Amino acid sequence: MRRFLMSGSVTLLALVVITALALARDSQRQAKGESTLGPAAISQEQKALSAAADPTYVIGPEDGLDISVWKEPDVSRAVPVRPDGKISLPLLNDIQAAGLTPMQLQAVVTEGLKKFFTGPQVTVIVTQINSRRIYVMGEVARPGAFPMLPNMTILQALSTAGGFSQYAKLSGIYLLRTERGAQVTLPFNYREVIRGRRPEQNITLKPGDTIVVP
Repeated sequence: MRRFLMSGSVTLLALVVITALALARDSQRQAKGESTLGPAAISQEQKALSAAADPTYVIGPEDGLDISVWKEPDVSRAVPVRPDGKISLPLLNDIQAAGLTPMQLQAVVTEGLKKFFTGPQVTVIVTQINSRRIYVMGEVARPGAFPMLPNMTILQALSTAGGFSQYAKLSGIYLLRTERGAQVTLPFNYREVIRGRRPEQNITLKPGDTIVVP
């Protein structure tokens, strides 16, 4: 019996130590501004960055870029794309970035730097996708803004938001979209869609779309 009690005490002490270490690690991450999201959320972040690595990805306003010029650290910069679609770089001043792929922007920067350096080697990497976001509001587990992955549908966005609360009206979901300066409302009956009755409602999302779950 004494040996059993000692074993139980050791186990309890180990659990306390492990818990304390986990809390300390999360506190350190929060202090450093690091992500403490769960595996599902981190997976979404990784998928978003993977989408940005696509050579056909088109840079948009508020995206984050890392522009590196080999052996020229004074010119290399981590820059945000401004709302007007431009970035600022030493020697080149303002450059249009939105609407270009990373490779196209790389060519533009390289051409501009040829006036100052011989054979500049430029690399452009998209580090943050902020221009392609969709929003999920209402009775879901995690309402908010989410990176829009390639060919993302309403069902996939709802899954990203963690599913529904117990009060959600699944037949009354709708999507808000701005088209030609006007807001339109598109219905989405979750119960019908998952039964295969209204697949046309499970449309592919566009940047800025908002899904409302009443």
